[in-house]
Amino acid sequence: MDLIPAPRAAVFHGDGLRFEFGPEPTLEAGPGGEGVARWLRRELGAATGWSLPSAGPGRAADIRLRVDPEQGAGVGAPDGAGAGLESYGITVDAAGALLVGASGAGLFWAAQTLRQLLAPDAYRKAPLPGRAWSLPYAGIEDGPRFGWRGMMLDVARHFTPKDGVLRYIDLLAAHKLNVLHLHLTDDQGWRVEIKRHPRLTGVGAWRARSRRGHRASPLWNETPHGGYYTQDDIREIVAYAAERHVRVVPEIDVPGHSQAAIAAYPELGNTDVAGTRAPEVWDDWGISENVLAPTEAVLRFYEGVFEELLELFPAEVSPFVHVGGDECPKAQWKASAAAQERIRELGVDGEDGLQSWFIRHFDTWLAERGRRLIGWDEILEGGLAPGAAVSSWRGYEGGIAAAEAGHDVVMCPEQHVYLDYRQAGGAEEPVPIAYVRSLEDVYRFEPVPSQLSAEAAAHVLGAQANVWTEVMEDQGRVDYQVFPRLAAFAEVVWSRLAEPRERDFARFEARMEAAHYARLDALGVGYRPPGGPLPWQRRPGVVGRPIEGAPPNV
Repeated sequence: MDLIPAPRAAVFHGDGLRFEFGPEPTLEAGPGGEGVARWLRRELGAATGWSLPSAGPGRAADIRLRVDPEQGAGVGAPDGAGAGLESYGITVDAAGALLVGASGAGLFWAAQTLRQLLAPDAYRKAPLPGRAWSLPYAGIEDGPRFGWRGMMLDVARHFTPKDGVLRYIDLLAAHKLNVLHLHLTDDQGWRVEIKRHPRLTGVGAWRARSRRGHRASPLWNETPHGGYYTQDDIREIVAYAAERHVRVVPEIDVPGHSQAAIAAYPELGNTDVAGTRAPEVWDDWGISENVLAPTEAVLRFYEGVFEELLELFPAEVSPFVHVGGDECPKAQWKASAAAQERIRELGVDGEDGLQSWFIRHFDTWLAERGRRLIGWDEILEGGLAPGAAVSSWRGYEGGIAAAEAGHDVVMCPEQHVYLDYRQAGGAEEPVPIAYVRSLEDVYRFEPVPSQLSAEAAAHVLGAQANVWTEVMEDQGRVDYQVFPRLAAFAEVVWSRLAEPRERDFARFEARMEAAHYARLDALGVGYRPPGGPLPWQRRPGVVGRPIEGAPPNV
């Protein structure tokens, strides 16, 4: 069968026997399976027209759900904490389908596989007339390689409305991905309501215009752009994700990438620098020189931000908080008498030491509240508290250093899994950015560098694909850049594949052609077709920034 991601072990009946569903199949859930039962009744019910009632006393249901902690015992030790709890098994025979998960999460992933086994039409929102449903006789044992299987969605550069975020949670879950990292703040917009600081969204969520294409483009969209999530929106997103066993990791970027916050509250900036005026929310791409001032008042301000954020993202579903920590220009600190005095007071090593001081402050502050800080790999440069984790984006190097030092790592090297990078060469590729990273390139990505010791490799929690949206102005552009490559990424982080050069990409591509593109079609995903962009997916005349050749492997 054409399952994506590929399961650990699957045996299908050789003579094509199938379990045929009647007009009103039944469903029965044991303890711990109630949430998955609700999901199946809602999602499969929409596609099939079934209500999936209980079978009744003394009768076996067509679909049976069980949670058994022993389920994952024979599957093999996964990489990344907690991944064994996500194991599951499926048996389909003359009695129907039995789904067993080692936990509620494992059972949910079993339900996702069941949906794939039915047919691509199982992803529709309403039943097709006359459609019959059946399952192949099968035995499947499965479980993930990594406990962190994620995607970062940048909602700061171009805002994704709440319904779009919920849609992407469903798309992640359909691919057995379990982390959504939301990049909530940047120079170009602040996207989460903070009640004690209302100007963060009243001012910081809106910009006057946006550049179309790369920052070298002469084109502008003069329509004001913005939006934000209310606190109840965030609670809804987190609850929706938790029901689908997806964790949401919020990111508030400090001390750089902060112009939107400074536009809302100018006192957060380095106001003593000559020529510095209160900025507006940035309408361009790149890295703004406007960074946070290294003052106690700024620390108190952001502590207030994080206090509200922690209430919105409960520890049991979102133990990590991302603080950015990357790409912080130092020119304002060099020119600021207050910043230079702060360097002397703290006894830190220049402006780089000041950036490390910022990060270490919130590292300690979050740890005292039972949370774990995670940040981009620049945060390594000043040393970290033992519980902090690193998102290794500039290559493998930062992740290797972090893992060898005993820190947990999420691998997301730009050279491999930045999905804003173009998918092919040629003039028809819309707004081409950086190196070509094809479907096959992503399929051959390996999250654990071979040079890591076994002890250090155990610190690789997993990996995530990053979706930066400077040149993705709407859902169609995001879909085009993300899919089908996210399907390849999902198999990399779920399945135990061969070494990159030995991976059977042709077989993966055949599974995509046989069934998975049809699933994406049923879901309404505007993916890049194998033959290249469709006419309406092109952006003629919009300037990108292609880089030729292969990316450096660093």
